[in-house]
Amino acid sequence: MAQKPSIPRGTRDFSPAEMVGREYIFDTIKKIFRKYGYAPLETPAMENLSTLLGKYGEEGDKLLFKVLNSGDFIRNIPENVWKTPDSHKILPYISEKGLRFDLTVPFARYVVQHRNEITFPFKRYQIQPVWRADKPQKGRYREFYQCDVDVIGSDSSLNEVELLQINDEVFRSLGINTLTKCNNRKILAGISELMGASDQMTDITIAIDKHEKIGIEGVKNELKEKGLSDSAIEKLEPVFGLSGTNEQKLQAIENIVKDSEIGRKGVQEMRELFSYLSYLELDANMEFDVKLARGLNYYTGSIFEVKASDVELGSICGGGRYDDLTGIFGLKDVSGVGISFGADRIYDVMEKLDVFPNEVQETTRLMFVNFGGAALNYCLALAYRMRQEGVSCEIYPEASKMKKQMNYANKKDIPFVAIVGEDELQQNKVTLKDMQSGEQKTISWELLVNEL
Repeated sequence: MAQKPSIPRGTRDFSPAEMVGREYIFDTIKKIFRKYGYAPLETPAMENLSTLLGKYGEEGDKLLFKVLNSGDFIRNIPENVWKTPDSHKILPYISEKGLRFDLTVPFARYVVQHRNEITFPFKRYQIQPVWRADKPQKGRYREFYQCDVDVIGSDSSLNEVELLQINDEVFRSLGINTLTKCNNRKILAGISELMGASDQMTDITIAIDKHEKIGIEGVKNELKEKGLSDSAIEKLEPVFGLSGTNEQKLQAIENIVKDSEIGRKGVQEMRELFSYLSYLELDANMEFDVKLARGLNYYTGSIFEVKASDVELGSICGGGRYDDLTGIFGLKDVSGVGISFGADRIYDVMEKLDVFPNEVQETTRLMFVNFGGAALNYCLALAYRMRQEGVSCEIYPEASKMKKQMNYANKKDIPFVAIVGEDELQQNKVTLKDMQSGEQKTISWELLVNEL
């Protein structure tokens, strides 16, 4: 019995109808990236595990897909390690590579590796798939595309302003209303400091980052499990109770972190960012939210997260400032900032809102009916001319019955059909049928170009 074909959980096939929608998203985003002076870049799907491990925190490391070494990878495992039921100890002997978890760490690796070939500040965009060994669920996949845009080699907050403009323009162009939440990791560092737990900032931010899923009590319970005292956890209470305008919330958090230098610095950076943004006419709602944490370890400054206002589907874009990600690879004090658009979730949102333009689904604008013989030869020459004029068209491959050919055009949603019979051949014309209205007209090929 033949094996039933399948694909791994958390991955998907994309039909032609889905792909034209996805390419519309990619093309829209790419065009906007280029408008702001960003250049394209690609990196390998696989990176050395030494590049990936330790950059995403303990939780992130667990989600890395590891790739087994080629050949007899078991032979080199020492017997004492092999007998130890600990996969972490065995891993270095059987796997040296992994699938990339995101595009930012590979980008930092690229910058360090090619530092003598690039001009700083270096602005790049990258649209490629990433992989995470996550539990598949609605809106969460194991293989998905990210559309990243980063600038590295400058610590100016104007870069954040530019990225937020890109964010605004992308979602305006795609027809999605959004809410953009902003925070600063320095503020969170200040809060950790006041809790007397600076060395546990990672635990604190990971817990806070889950607040929408587990609630405030869940955050407290998780922090207790990490060893924080009740008195330390109580100092988080004012943080969860902030309300009012962005300035009112910044004023409140400034009072909370007034004894922390790094906390005050974070508030100052937020104020500067909102000051610049006040000169721009952005469609996106910008909200300061001190509960936004972005659990990834490498963020050090401004952080962002974007959600669709009209669809419940988690974040569709996020990012932030990383002051020394390249330092891990030997290039110190090179600050960068970037945001990443989740193409798969954006597609899901647009499909649910039904905001894809009608013409997006159109891959063929005109189909020539095939009657064979001299009419087919005429259509071949005419189709060539139409394509030269930029009109997408195709000729039905067999001289089948008219009904079969028309059914094909209907099923593919081809808007126009060209019919060339004996009368049209003699007149050197073509009969054009509008498949939606049913109207027909006999015209010259020059007028056919204008019609389409």
